[in-house]
Amino acid sequence: MAPRSVWWRTAGRALTPLAWVGPAVALILGVVLWPAVEMVRTSLTRVSSSGLSGGFTGFRNYAELFGENDLVPVLWRTALWVVGVVAVTLAVSLALAQVLNARFPGRRLVRWAVIVPWAASVLMTALLWKWMLDDFYGVVNKLLMDTGVIETPVNWLAHPEVAFACMMAVSVFVSLPFTSFVILAGLQTIPGEVYEAARVDGAGHLRTYFQITLPLLRPVLFVASVINVINVFNSFPIIWAMTQGGPGRATDTTTTLMYKLAFLNQDVGESAALAVVNFALILTLALLYSWGARRQGRAQA
Repeated sequence: MAPRSVWWRTAGRALTPLAWVGPAVALILGVVLWPAVEMVRTSLTRVSSSGLSGGFTGFRNYAELFGENDLVPVLWRTALWVVGVVAVTLAVSLALAQVLNARFPGRRLVRWAVIVPWAASVLMTALLWKWMLDDFYGVVNKLLMDTGVIETPVNWLAHPEVAFACMMAVSVFVSLPFTSFVILAGLQTIPGEVYEAARVDGAGHLRTYFQITLPLLRPVLFVASVINVINVFNSFPIIWAMTQGGPGRATDTTTTLMYKLAFLNQDVGESAALAVVNFALILTLALLYSWGARRQGRAQA
């Protein structure tokens, strides 16, 4: 009996961690892994408009996808969308976090005001900006006409380049609160003794910022960058609410193109193929960024 009781106690100790991580593992399997497997499976099958599977087709959906005339422009536009929005967001957030970290009257109120765009619905924010940019009753045209900047109303969202720039501005506006508060949290973890030592050594504000603050913020910037890249890459509500990827496909990214292929062209298989390409791209970007950050960290160590 003694050996059996010892075996049960040993097995219990071995299975105890599983009881804690089991629900998390089950959630990952059900919410992440299973949909990913289904996405890959669907990309290799022919699916009718009614949702019925027509059987295995190999890489036919991928061939049709890469045969789309608009795919290359959409990929370039997606790259511009992600790089532009994330770069501007990080630059502005670094400055905004410095302001929020300073001591001034009403700082808590300003912090609450900054977080409002993040707390609000992204769709609501996009629709609000669409109304503000409307050529008939938008406040942007009203303000510019009253100040003499323009003489006649401008239909901002009718011109692809202008519309795309406006959507990027809205995406930056939505991304700023989260990024600023992540950087702010990083700033507040930097010991004050580090800055005191820099002042004793005669370092000025710019030298202190670029040689002390930014290097110490590298882990925070890495996390903020990766999360922003994923969010911006998969951003759908802003583009769809403001232009629906139009005129035509002039402001589409891969996310809105994927939606159009599935629900407008009713080609679920080709849409799933684009979803797999999206997943591969975002995974590659994250791995490359992680590798570059680790390499730079080892070089400076």
